[in-house]
Amino acid sequence: MKDLSIVALLDVIGELFSDEISIAVSDTEKYIYYRSSKRVDLKISPGDPVKEGTLAYKAMKSKQNVSEFIDREVFGVPYHGMAVPFQHNGELEGCVLAIHPAFTDGKSVITIKTQDGWVPIPFSDVIYLEAKDRKTHIVTKSFSGTHTSSLQDFEYRLPRDLFIRCHRSFIVNVHHIKEIYPDTHSTFVLAMNNEEKISVSQSYSSYFRKLLGF
Repeated sequence: MKDLSIVALLDVIGELFSDEISIAVSDTEKYIYYRSSKRVDLKISPGDPVKEGTLAYKAMKSKQNVSEFIDREVFGVPYHGMAVPFQHNGELEGCVLAIHPAFTDGKSVITIKTQDGWVPIPFSDVIYLEAKDRKTHIVTKSFSGTHTSSLQDFEYRLPRDLFIRCHRSFIVNVHHIKEIYPDTHSTFVLAMNNEEKISVSQSYSSYFRKLLGF
């Protein structure tokens, strides 16, 4: 058996984890490996320094496993994670991290901007969210409106049992999908309950199929 490079080995190990979990490895000063997930991407690149306040920093400083929530001030997105420091011959050598998306904070509505004001809409009534014209457009069962938060922000805040990112421009409520049609290049088209059709892009198709179990 030929020797595997460290990166190739870590890529194989990463396949054991859910598509929702990002994996990072650092030495004592910088990140040496990063594999992002579809649900949370901290935009880490090999060679980036380990910042103070991150899980990796805390785990290596304490030389203990650390599991906690990190707010958006560190990487621009909130996340939950666990960091495990590792040693060789008694010397600290680095850290391995498993990074999970932050879950919804208990809210059950999206407050949408309309021409006359704002309307709180229950999650269950939201059909889909679309990033367009530098705004997030929210389509519901009764009307549409906009929100200033980005689609990425909504991806972290919305409950995972209802909402799935299917395209860089769309998040859909799975309870409003009427039918799923195959499309070219291993992608899909979603027929929604309001008769609109939304594409599942190629980069999200495998993740989408895994979450919906088909």
